[in-house]
Amino acid sequence: MTEPVRLTRELTSALRHRELADFYEDLHRHPELGFQEHRTAAKLALRLRAAGFTVTEGVAGTGVVGVLGNGDGPVVWLRGDMDALPVREATGLPYASTVDGVMHACGHDLHITWLAAAAEVLAAGRDAWSGTLVVVGQTAEETGGGAAMAADGLHERFPRADVLLGQHVTPGLVGLYAHTPGLIMSASDTVDVVVHGLGGHGSRPETTVDPVVTAAHVVTRLQTVVSREVAAKDAVVLTVGEFHAGTKPNIIPSEARLSVNLRSQDPLVRDRVLAAVRRIVEGECAAAGCPVPPEVTVRDTGYPVTVNDAALDAEIAAVHGELFGTERVLDLGPAMGSEDFSLLVPEGVPYDYWFVTSTPAEAWEAAPGDGLPEKFEAVPSNHSPLFAPDPSVLVPGVQTLVSAALSRLSA
Repeated sequence: MTEPVRLTRELTSALRHRELADFYEDLHRHPELGFQEHRTAAKLALRLRAAGFTVTEGVAGTGVVGVLGNGDGPVVWLRGDMDALPVREATGLPYASTVDGVMHACGHDLHITWLAAAAEVLAAGRDAWSGTLVVVGQTAEETGGGAAMAADGLHERFPRADVLLGQHVTPGLVGLYAHTPGLIMSASDTVDVVVHGLGGHGSRPETTVDPVVTAAHVVTRLQTVVSREVAAKDAVVLTVGEFHAGTKPNIIPSEARLSVNLRSQDPLVRDRVLAAVRRIVEGECAAAGCPVPPEVTVRDTGYPVTVNDAALDAEIAAVHGELFGTERVLDLGPAMGSEDFSLLVPEGVPYDYWFVTSTPAEAWEAAPGDGLPEKFEAVPSNHSPLFAPDPSVLVPGVQTLVSAALSRLSA
């Protein structure tokens, strides 16, 4: 048995599911949107201070950073994100959200539970390792909090990381650990579009330039970008997630607004698709005779690709395989989802990011399909109002973080 696994089993033997569940259920009942996680941040900071960390609050507004120096050795960063989503919960759980229209639909309440408990376990077992442990409670992962924390001096104010480690809950039969060396998550960009028309009365469309019709043509034509302008070997997803126009049915408005989300895994493909979006918007507006050219703006809050250090990922996957069984560690390949995880460390610092599956066994078995891909598509996913991870992942999720940290901290 390797030392990280032996120590993890020893140090986590005192973990109690009910204590973890109490903290987790409390966070789930009280979700907070990005940059508003005041209660969550305070609870994390309180536990870190009690464990002996030097804690800084208010990084980029609500971010929390705890530092525990423990002699010479590597600097290991552990990260968990805190924010919830504007989703109305429909799980029916006894600890469902008490905030109308806000829910931990992505599982960040689990992430903070894992992070706080892992920090406490490692602090209590500091006689077994040396180095510096930095714990990052990240604000607003869903809305650019990683970049905001970096802009607020995250890289300069705290010990420079030698390695950054993190994990995310995901659908899949509970009890699996997904590691992918290299590219694991895609880049994400949001493009805001304003179509300018000429408003007027609904009974006299001939005196107007209808931006709703023009924007509808834009939406339809954008669907051809992936199917006709992207090679089959290149993974791209383009979604028009917002369409806003008009105030009354008998008024043709003067403008329509769209927001387009783009997921990509190759910088050249990304540039090609962004250019296609701009070309289509401008072309449709010109064809419609819009009086003013459209506005096409790529937000500066996009996320880069997440690319694991292959050697580090192999090392930690091996530790998790020994801890839980090699049959429970698998490679699902790159996901189209996106993260700002890589923005939390300076360029060139190796990092590893993995997934912990969480679909209850009974829900997985009841899902249609015979194999993992079919069932994966059928069970509630992150961002769903029905997303309800199995609480049995509470203790293992702490062990994954502890074992990964111990694989790098000096014995």
